[in-house]
Amino acid sequence: MELQPLAALLIGIALIIVLIVRTRVGAFLALLISSMAVGLISGLPLGETIGSITTGFGDTLAAIGIVIGLGVMIGKLLEVSGGADSLAQAFIRVFGRGREEWALTGTGSVVSVPVFCDSGYVIMHPLARSLARTAQRSFVMLALALGAGMTITHHMVPPTPGPLAVAGILDVDLGRLIVAGLLISIPMVPTVALFAKWIGPKLDDQVDPEVRQVVDHGEPAAPGTGGTATATSQQAQREQQAPGALRAFLPLLVPLVLIVGNTVTEAVVEAGGLAEEAPFAVVAGFLGDPVTALILGTLIAIYTLVPAATDRKQVQRWLGDGAAAAGLIILITGAGGALGEVLRESGVGDALADAVLELPLPAYIIPFLVATLVRFAQGSGTVAMITGASLTAPLVPGLGLDPLIAALGVCIGSIFFSYFNDSYFWVVTRFTGLEGTAALKGWSGITTALWAVGFVFLSIAAWIL
Repeated sequence: MELQPLAALLIGIALIIVLIVRTRVGAFLALLISSMAVGLISGLPLGETIGSITTGFGDTLAAIGIVIGLGVMIGKLLEVSGGADSLAQAFIRVFGRGREEWALTGTGSVVSVPVFCDSGYVIMHPLARSLARTAQRSFVMLALALGAGMTITHHMVPPTPGPLAVAGILDVDLGRLIVAGLLISIPMVPTVALFAKWIGPKLDDQVDPEVRQVVDHGEPAAPGTGGTATATSQQAQREQQAPGALRAFLPLLVPLVLIVGNTVTEAVVEAGGLAEEAPFAVVAGFLGDPVTALILGTLIAIYTLVPAATDRKQVQRWLGDGAAAAGLIILITGAGGALGEVLRESGVGDALADAVLELPLPAYIIPFLVATLVRFAQGSGTVAMITGASLTAPLVPGLGLDPLIAALGVCIGSIFFSYFNDSYFWVVTRFTGLEGTAALKGWSGITTALWAVGFVFLSIAAWIL
């Protein structure tokens, strides 16, 4: 294997860590600087390096930027109206006190089957804050449980795009992959809940102070509302006027239902050989697009959560505060996408994958390792699945490997060690208020634990089949 791609990757990772942990440079600049360094060290021409950075940044924000902004606005209105607390109380009643991490892991796993995990986390993350405050549980524990629960099915269960593409590339029966993915997902749920319960309390004191303020006390009173006494009075009034759990759930439920509806419609169209231009499919595609769905969710939040007597300018200030809070998250997420694009264009991921294909290993480990290295090199789990499946597909017949095992190996390998070059890493850690080594211990740690447990059950499946 050539040393240049490996050196580019290692130097890029080290540069990010040093800049974030040891200098005044924040995550956004650190990611951009590292992207440039990786491109130049790997031999990517100057112009192509900058082009990859802007392309990766733009493509990532095109996919998730608007969704993050709208999701944060919904979260803001859930907080200030008391709706998030109403939902938290409902969760406690359903699952029982002391099991909140299990509730959010399971919820995340279900939501992420039809909904892309970035969008799902943005929509659902206010629940973690409210449950932490209402149930007096570790906020980091609950935030990690929700995010990692979504990671499980995002990587393991079609119709999420990655597993769906893997099934097509490796010519695996989709039904078999769904069943097998669900079976391996089951032991991953306690892995998430237990790891989050272990690591979460250790990181709570490292949460960003602004995020901690919101978690502990809810949204602060708006500027100019008149001091502590007035703020306390307004808080009491909000508690009295707080919407019920069902009404509070509508801004979350409607977008989720619309997105799921679009997924089901696409499956029906494909299975029935219907025209994609059929009117019902076009309408479902429009309403089920995350942008449209979140716009409708935001409108529902504005007109159902906030009391009618609330001043129009106050509501607009809340929405503005939400948009402002989303700004840095959006920038950092885009920069993570830029780094991933540079790594893809520079050939670092392909170089690592080609190297592992030459190793004398048991057949079922080859697809697993290829996807693992591609994931580590360029960040995107979906890209790791598609790349891993594409690289190993020609080898499957010669290896005498069941295509289902190859598909599972690719899906599990793509979970490995989510870190700085993964846009979802930034979504979860910024909303959770974790930075630097705390983010690595929490989020990178929990995804690696999932990867390890997945490999154990992959080995069992390979032995059985």
